[in-house]
Amino acid sequence: MAGWKTLPDLKYAKTDEWLRLEGSSAEVGLSDYAQDALNDIVFVELPKVGAAVTAGEAFGVVESVKAASDLTAPVSGTVSAVNAALESSPEQINADPYGAWIIKIAVTDASAAADLMDAAAYDEYCTTR
Repeated sequence: MAGWKTLPDLKYAKTDEWLRLEGSSAEVGLSDYAQDALNDIVFVELPKVGAAVTAGEAFGVVESVKAASDLTAPVSGTVSAVNAALESSPEQINADPYGAWIIKIAVTDASAAADLMDAAAYDEYCTTR
């Protein structure tokens, strides 16, 4: 396996976000694979609390020394919290991609998470692209 890891309790989107779903609440972050590919993250643009997010649509931006990439919502809902610490310390995503969540969503349709990949499928997806 490569130098990145996945966690078995998370779901993953093809756009490299992870989802930790607990009831109707979800944490969203950037996968270890993505932070490794981006390299040093220098900026994160966060949405406002209360903003509506739609599965498959951008909710923010992450910038690294190499590139800028949209952050895509894996499920639809309303932003219930943002990790404001990332505004001054975006490198937390590089240091701990599964601890440094980006947003929390009050999910409107938790069944949409069924369309996401589990850790094994995401590992396979990352290895073959």
